[in-house]
Amino acid sequence: MKQILIIEDDPEIIKLLEIHLTDLIYSTTKAMDGEEGLKLALENDYDLILLDLTLPAMDGVEVCKALRAKKNTPIIMLTAKSEEIDRVLGLEIGADDYITKPFSIRELLARIKAVMRRTDIRHREQKNTASLSAEGLTIDIDKRKVLLENNKIELSPKEFELLVLMASNPGRNYTRTELLNIIWGYNFEGYEHTVNSHINRLRAKIESDMANPVYILTTWGVGYKFNEDIIV
Repeated sequence: MKQILIIEDDPEIIKLLEIHLTDLIYSTTKAMDGEEGLKLALENDYDLILLDLTLPAMDGVEVCKALRAKKNTPIIMLTAKSEEIDRVLGLEIGADDYITKPFSIRELLARIKAVMRRTDIRHREQKNTASLSAEGLTIDIDKRKVLLENNKIELSPKEFELLVLMASNPGRNYTRTELLNIIWGYNFEGYEHTVNSHINRLRAKIESDMANPVYILTTWGVGYKFNEDIIV
């Protein structure tokens, strides 16, 4: 049975979510403030977290950032805000999807199923490998840690996911649309420029020469791939 953590301070929304998720044979746990939700998320393994943006004690942005530093549990953010800047913020801090209130319960359930499918795809793409190594580069997937020449590299959640995905499948060409769908999901269609921005920031952190990258190569007319010739 899939385990879902609901971090939400509105008891009516919690009750609504619990009823519908239980009908789909999901098991639910609830937290009504950010600190309690983060504690539960770090101490337990959930298949998905529904995270409200505006919470007492600790807001959803801080919860998401703190959680992403430790774990890769899928997160759908719930918020009353609908401006594009908030969608971009969700992309940057590592949320897997984003839905605004008031929302259709049918749409939310569809988003939950879609995020879980994408998570399963990412797990298959990573081939359940605990760590990856290339020339001078070590990726510890479980600890979410990247070392370059034994120096720790700080990556954002999405930068890390992009690196793990491509390094797990060296030589495979990914289009920008494929990367967007696998890492961010269908709800961010039209945000292909975000992939370019993340790739550029990732390269700036791991490549010694941005003009002549060693790890992440551009496949002209297609997209990007991880250099298969340097895998250890």
